[in-house]
Amino acid sequence: MHSPWGGLTVADAHVHFFSHRFFSLLAAQRNSCLADVDEILQWSMPPEQPEDLAQHWVAELDLHQVSRAALIASLPGDEGSVSAAVTAYPDRFYGYFFVNPLAADAPTVVARALEGGLQGACFFPAMHRYSMHDERVEAVLKVLAARPATLAFVHCGALSVGVRKKLGLQSQFDLRYSNPVDVHAAALRHPNLPFVIPHFGAGYFREALMVADLCPNIFLDTSSSNRWMRYQDGDLDLRRVFEKALSILGARRLLFGTDSSFFPRGWHAAIFEQQVDALRQLDVPPADAQAIFGGNLTRLLARPASHQ
Repeated sequence: MHSPWGGLTVADAHVHFFSHRFFSLLAAQRNSCLADVDEILQWSMPPEQPEDLAQHWVAELDLHQVSRAALIASLPGDEGSVSAAVTAYPDRFYGYFFVNPLAADAPTVVARALEGGLQGACFFPAMHRYSMHDERVEAVLKVLAARPATLAFVHCGALSVGVRKKLGLQSQFDLRYSNPVDVHAAALRHPNLPFVIPHFGAGYFREALMVADLCPNIFLDTSSSNRWMRYQDGDLDLRRVFEKALSILGARRLLFGTDSSFFPRGWHAAIFEQQVDALRQLDVPPADAQAIFGGNLTRLLARPASHQ
């Protein structure tokens, strides 16, 4: 892996850990069996043990010279899979998990996941149909904020879930709950808790920049193909997106990510190359490039010695 800045220590802030249990949960949602899911997707079905899938990801990261990755348990109820991966390879993975704050036991689920070594709670307001102003969200945020080296990861914008589309599962997102502006009040209440908005706001780029400008604990992740740019006026491209984000947030609040997920595709190297090219065109200094491509994530999730 080459870059204009020499050797980068790359840490990917956005990798979905599509575990065996993840696919089993999807199969249950469509009232079918795992074999049917396998036949439809034509992907490499992961091994039953999450530690074995974690080993596969370690080999994949080694192949691309990626030092670490934040693995996301992509459905509520799959926290254990990522926890097992992080436990098996604590020097290679950070762990995130999806939470539905509307569930009665959500604070307990979050506390248990954090005790299991996970560090990021992923909120998907449009999918689960709630506002970030909901008092049940606040109950979850208080659990996160009470523990060091944790973060709140809030999906915003016009998002779709490709695997659900392939399986014919509806994703009835409610865009009323997708605006990054809704993160503002929560970020103000918890100034020491980092909030990460992925995909540059996924179509709400202006709004993501606004709230990040107002709240220094809001970060943007750069992951995916960023196809949301087609919704914007003018000739917006990835270089201009980075240029604007850097002018408002600076390099210390951008987190490189790919949105990698399944095999055999593995780690999405083309996303990395596109982002390297965009930042190269902007003549970003080496220190800023290192911060974006790994330093910032490592800094946010570094555990105090007493919690390691």
